[in-house]
Amino acid sequence: MAASTPKQRTRPGPGPATDLPQAHEPQVPHVKVAVIGSGFGGIGAGVRLRRAGITDFVILERAGSVGGTWRDNSYPGCACDVPSHLYSFSFALNPDWPRSFSGQGEIRDYLERVTDTFGLRPHLRFNHEVTEARWESERTRWRVTTTGGVWTADVLVPATGPLSDPQIPDLPGLAEFPGQVFHSSQWNHELDLTGKRVAVVGTGASAVQIVPSIQPKVARLTLFQRTPGWVLPKVDREISALEKRVHRALPATTALRRAALFAIRELQVDAFVRRPGALKLVQRLAERHLAQQIHDPELRAKLTPDYRIGCKRILLSQTYYPALAAPNSEVVATGLREVRGSTLVADDGSEHEADVIIFGTGFHVTDMPLGRRVFGADGQSLAEEWKDGMEALRGSTVRGFPNLFFVIGPNTGLGNSSMILMIESQLNYLIDALTTLRSVGATALQPTERAQRHWNQRLQHKMARTVWTTGGCRSWYLTEEGKNTTLWPGSTGAFRRATRSLDLTEYDLIKRQVPAAAQEVNA
Repeated sequence: MAASTPKQRTRPGPGPATDLPQAHEPQVPHVKVAVIGSGFGGIGAGVRLRRAGITDFVILERAGSVGGTWRDNSYPGCACDVPSHLYSFSFALNPDWPRSFSGQGEIRDYLERVTDTFGLRPHLRFNHEVTEARWESERTRWRVTTTGGVWTADVLVPATGPLSDPQIPDLPGLAEFPGQVFHSSQWNHELDLTGKRVAVVGTGASAVQIVPSIQPKVARLTLFQRTPGWVLPKVDREISALEKRVHRALPATTALRRAALFAIRELQVDAFVRRPGALKLVQRLAERHLAQQIHDPELRAKLTPDYRIGCKRILLSQTYYPALAAPNSEVVATGLREVRGSTLVADDGSEHEADVIIFGTGFHVTDMPLGRRVFGADGQSLAEEWKDGMEALRGSTVRGFPNLFFVIGPNTGLGNSSMILMIESQLNYLIDALTTLRSVGATALQPTERAQRHWNQRLQHKMARTVWTTGGCRSWYLTEEGKNTTLWPGSTGAFRRATRSLDLTEYDLIKRQVPAAAQEVNA
C-alpha cells in the first residue's frame, strides 16, 4: 500500500501518528481513534489513549462542553449516590471532594479539571453529534458523519453511556398540555416553580432528589408512582478541612480511602448476584426507615414495595419521605394514563390539576438510540443486530462491527458500586486491543461468533440467580422480554480480570487488502 502524503491528513492533537496502518481520502480528516461522548467514559478514553502514546484521536461531543450525564442532569438536588472518593478515576484522585456524596456541580467541575490536566482540549470537537457511523470494509475503517463534519477512523469508541437519551412516555393529550413539560435531564432553569401545581412522573433516582428539592416552594406536588422504590437513609456529610489537608499532603491516604470504599462495595456483591436472601436485613432497615418517616398508614402502604430490595436500584435519601408526607404533597399510586388540558388522568381514573409536568422517567437504556446510527460490515445497524437484546463480548466488542470498542457496553452496569471501576476496566481492554493489533500486524479485529455466544450464554446463566431476575420486579435493567442486557452479574474485580487483556483466540483478525494496482507498482 502506497504511503499517504502529510497534506492528506488532519490531526486533532500534537504528537506523532502511531499504531495502525492508514487509508485516507482527500478533504476528509482521518484519525486513529474516534471517541463518541465526553462524559466519564469519553474523557477516560482520551486520557488512556494519550498515556499509551496514541495522540491521533478526536472526542466527538454533541453538546458544547464536557460532562455527559453530569452536564445534562442539572435538576435541583442532583447528586451522586456513590461515595465521592470512589466515583473518580484511579489516575486522577481528588483530595478536595466537598461531601461524602458530591453534587452534580462538583462532579462536572472534576471532569473539566481532568480534561485540562491531561491535555484533552485539542482533541475535543464540540457540537459534533454523530448522525451515522458506517464500517467501510474495502478500506477497513469507520466513516463517521457528524453535525460538524465527516471523519474517518480506524477505531470507533462509543462512550455515550446508557443515561444519555431521555425517555418520555407517549401519552394521549400531552402535546396539548397548556403548561411547561420537560424531562429531569432537560431542566428548565428559567421556570420558577414557586406557587405552581407540579406533577412529577416517576419514582427513580432522579425523582427521589427532585421531590424534596421543589416540594417546599410549590403550591401542590403530585407524584405519579407506578412502582415505589426501596429507600435507605443517605449518610451524607461535609468532608472536613482537616481531611482535605491530610489527603493533599499525603496522596496515599486518598488512595487508601478509595480502596476501603471499593472493598466495602465488593463485599455486597454476593448478596445481589448469588444469594439474594442475604438482602433481608437490608430490607428490614429500609422498612424501618419508611416506618420512622411516614406515620400515615395509608401513605406508608402506597410507598411500600412488593418486591425484594435490590431488584430495582436502591434509593438513598433522608428527605424524600418527609417531602411526600407534607400537606401540599399527594402520592398517586398508579401511572399517568392521559392528559386532558391541564387535567392529568391516572390509570385508576383519578384526575389531578397541574401547571407543570416533570418526567423522571429514565432513559433509553436497553434500546440504545446510537444503535440505529451505527452500521457494520454487512450494512446492518447495531439496532437490527440487537433486535433480541444487546450483546457484546466482554461488554466491549460486537461480531460484524470490526474495531468497535464500547465503553459502558452491554451488561457492564452495576447495581451497587461505582461505574468508574467498570469504565477503567474497559479502557484497559481497549488499549490492549490496539497494542495487540499493532504487534500482530493486523488492521482490525472482531469477535468470533462462538466467543460472543459463549460469553453471553455464561453471563445470562449467572444472571438467572441474581436479585434483578428473582426479586419480583420489572426494572429498566430488563428488555420487554425480561432479559437483563444492562447489568454485570459479578464483582468489579471479576470484570477487571475478564478484561485485563485481549485473548486473540476469541477474535478474527482482518488485514487491509492491498489494491491490485498498488501490487503491480510494488512488483
